[in-house]
Amino acid sequence: MRAGRLRTLDQLGDVAGTRVFLRVDFNVPLTDGSVADDSRIVAAIPTIDELRERRAALVLASHLGRPKGVPWDDLRTRVLADALTERLAGRASVLALGMPGHTETIDAVGRLGPGDVAMLENLRFDPGEEANDPRFAGRLAELADAYVNDAFGAAHRAHASVEVLPELMLASGRPAVAGRLLQKEVEVLGRLLHGPERPYVAVLGGAKVSDKLSVIDALIHRVDHVVIGGAMAFTLLAAEGASVGRSKVEDDRVEDVRGIRRTAEAEGVRIGLPIDVVAAAEPSLDVARMTVPAREIPDDLMGLDIGPATVEAFARVIADAKTVLWNGPMGVFELEPFSEGTRGIALAIASANAYSVVGGGDSIAAVRQAGLEGSFDHLSTGGGASLEFLEGRPLPGVTILED
Repeated sequence: MRAGRLRTLDQLGDVAGTRVFLRVDFNVPLTDGSVADDSRIVAAIPTIDELRERRAALVLASHLGRPKGVPWDDLRTRVLADALTERLAGRASVLALGMPGHTETIDAVGRLGPGDVAMLENLRFDPGEEANDPRFAGRLAELADAYVNDAFGAAHRAHASVEVLPELMLASGRPAVAGRLLQKEVEVLGRLLHGPERPYVAVLGGAKVSDKLSVIDALIHRVDHVVIGGAMAFTLLAAEGASVGRSKVEDDRVEDVRGIRRTAEAEGVRIGLPIDVVAAAEPSLDVARMTVPAREIPDDLMGLDIGPATVEAFARVIADAKTVLWNGPMGVFELEPFSEGTRGIALAIASANAYSVVGGGDSIAAVRQAGLEGSFDHLSTGGGASLEFLEGRPLPGVTILED
């Protein structure tokens, strides 16, 4: 996928005294009504600070959770406004607004001054957001003089605030550009798509191979080596006749993974699977566990982490790489007895003399858990958008911002 030139804040022009609609991705996890991980909020602050320094008033908008067009009290964005206020550390206090089209919301936006920051209510409280409804987008367009999208994590969604809204802004002569976070994501992931330094190694994990079939298929044509851990590896092992005990296997995907194997062989790409695994009867803290060959897991056990021999084998592949993409944990890393494999892979990538990109919430959580944030070249906040981008698929929220 070769795209046009992305319009960024550098092409936005003078925004002093204007109102900027800033689409952010603050779809963060909540625990007991509070933000449990504010990484996505922190990632947007450079764009927020830059626009405030340029004397714009900011109208922020995000979705939170999946309310399916119905207001949910526990998914209101006031908690996001409060979290951002805390992160801005006295530079601004974020005003929590209602839904667009409401008189009080329109009036409050009209009173915003240079450097002020406000946040709309959860966009997905209105069914028009996910329906890509021009009428809903029109209500959003009434609130601003310019549009900035910094929500790369939502850029693959053909939703009103992502696709139709910037179309309306551009059609009316108002600018629509990418924020610094979206710009960086496109630049970094574009480097993996176009001319990565080789050897290029993809490290994939997670629960379901079905979630990543399309990205595996796309990567096979671009990488030199793929190593696969996590529960998804057991479908590939089972497809080769291995005995994987009670490990998760997607039987309906066995033929698909056999096809991937054939494609990899045709492309000269090596696929590395686990040699050994840490197995137990169930994923729990106090369960008895044992390390067994990955192809000979006892019938009453399931593989819950890659074993030390696999970590060593994968680490050797990673050590030779010049570019590494990692997406997905190697096991049930959130439980300490099954976290060693994921931690070992994080350390191996951090130690490699390679350009390293980590994508996916669980992988990033594992990196932070290991205290290795500063050891990777990029931690992608994109989630599903990152994977679709790496497949070479056009993203609606990016395409609309290209010349």
